[in-house]
Parts: sequence; structure tokens; C-alpha cells
Amino acid sequence: MTGRAVVAVGGNALTAQDQQGTWEQIAANAAAVAAPLARLVRDGWQVAVVHGNGPQVGALALQQDAALRTVPAQPLHQLCAMTQGQLGSVLVRAVDAQCGPGTAVALVTHVRIDPDDPAFDSPSKPIGPFLGAGEARALAEECGWSVAEDSGRGYRRVVASPLPLAVVEMRAISTLLEAGHVVLAAGGGGVAVGPDGITAIDAVIDKDHAAAVLATAIGARELYLVTGVDCVLLDFGTPQQRPVHELTADEAAQHLADGQFPPGSMGPKVAAAVAFLRDGGQRAVITSAGLLASAAAGEPGAGTSLQPVAARVVQAS
Repeated sequence: MTGRAVVAVGGNALTAQDQQGTWEQIAANAAAVAAPLARLVRDGWQVAVVHGNGPQVGALALQQDAALRTVPAQPLHQLCAMTQGQLGSVLVRAVDAQCGPGTAVALVTHVRIDPDDPAFDSPSKPIGPFLGAGEARALAEECGWSVAEDSGRGYRRVVASPLPLAVVEMRAISTLLEAGHVVLAAGGGGVAVGPDGITAIDAVIDKDHAAAVLATAIGARELYLVTGVDCVLLDFGTPQQRPVHELTADEAAQHLADGQFPPGSMGPKVAAAVAFLRDGGQRAVITSAGLLASAAAGEPGAGTSLQPVAARVVQAS
């Protein structure tokens, strides 16, 4: 049985940690992501894709500041729109190379947020390249940035990441899906706007949470959160580290409350999966791009499958 599915692809899947983010690297990474997406399409799914933009929007911000004496720098909400177009174009052509020209459509998307969201008081979303401690401090002083260590891999700029409330262009997205297109929407979490759906706000919305909101709004059966690891790991980084391939929403929420998943990496994915399931979704999967097609086919051990409690009970009976 198929239906609608939303696939969230991290910005780090398009620019890996050890890469500079050249055009050639991004295009090659997009091609690798497009192959399992194409399999979903051939299997009969209506597919919407949400991509991240953390590395790319941060790099673009650095370029803006470096050229400040020559051209005026653009605000963060404009950089989010720019990266939606940039990465959307690359992914559209990668999907079309697999499924035929005209299959994929990238839609610059706006997402409503609460201007009073507590996230504006505590910037936490890492963007841009990894930096050494000294370089990070210097840039923070020079540019007025907030910086923080990111999962032991170095320092990065951090910005406000408010929770998404609703996608503005829902009617257009649904129309495109019904017409058979693979729709790239809410790229980078979407351009943050206020309750009026028009006033732009400087923030970078987490793409996993945006994907969950989009999935619920279009009535998706399944949500796939693609990341750099094959499955969720409990007690990560300790001698007790172990993979987990099945979780109920309640089990995942409890692990999240227990501090199992860092807020800058696995935490948003698990939280988004739980939110999607509690809003009526049937299955959420956290896995790597390489295992996406296998996970969609329900192959045992392919990724981590999260389901409502009732679904687990039915399967076990």
C-alpha cells in the first residue's frame, strides 16, 4: 500500500562535514539522494521532499559579510530563500535525471512561526562550516554572531530556530502532488514569516520539524528523516551504544526526555517523528540515504521505524 510520503534530507547530506561545498560536490551528493527518491516514485508514492540548508545558508552568510564593502548584505530570511532556490534547482535536476524532465518541482515556501517563540532568546540552530574555537570567537566578535560547539566536531554559528506552525503554500503543494510531481517544499525549513504569512523574520527553521508539519498537512502516511547514520543509536558514544530498529512514539518520547538525543543532531528528528505520529501519521523512519528505499519497503533492520503504539500491537498479534 502506498500513498503520500514526505522525505526530509539534511543539508549535511548535500554538503558533507569534510567537504567545502563546491558546486560539483553538492551536485554529486544530490544525485546520490535522488536515486532512492526515484524508487519511491516508481513504487507509486506521491513524494514531497524537504531539504535542510544549515551548511549552505551559513556559508552564504559568510560570503555576504566578506563582500559587505562591495554590495549590501542580505538578511537571514533572504539567504534562506536563496538557498531554497539553489538547492531546489540541484535536487530537481537530480530527480529529473532519474525520473524524466519535468517530474520534480521546487517551490519557494514560507512557513508561519510565532515571533515570540522562546527560540529567539536562545539561538541553537547550527549553520555554516565548522570552525576552530579561536576563529569562532573572532567571527562572533566581528559579526555579532552567537557561536557554540556542535556535537564535539567544532564550533559553528547558531541562530534562532522557532517551531514551524503552518506552511503558507499548502494549496499549491497539494495541487502539484495530485498532478504527479515530486515537490520540493519548505527547503531549509522554509522562509520564516509571521502570523500574517507575509512579514519575513530572521530565523532558520529546523527542516525535520517543518517536514512533520508539511506531512501532517498533506495527509502523508509516512515520514522519512534522512540523516548521516543508518539508524537511531541509544547511549551514543558510550560503551553501551546500540542500534534500535523499532520504537513506539511513547518510547521515543521517553528516550528524548531522558536526554538520549542531542538537540543539535538526533533530537529534532526524533521529536519531529513523534509529533507526526501523534498528529495521525502511520510511520516515521530515521535512516541514511543508502537505506531509504529498503526502509520504505519495510525490510527488517533498515533504519529505525517509529510507529504509534496501536500499530505495534496489531503487528505483534
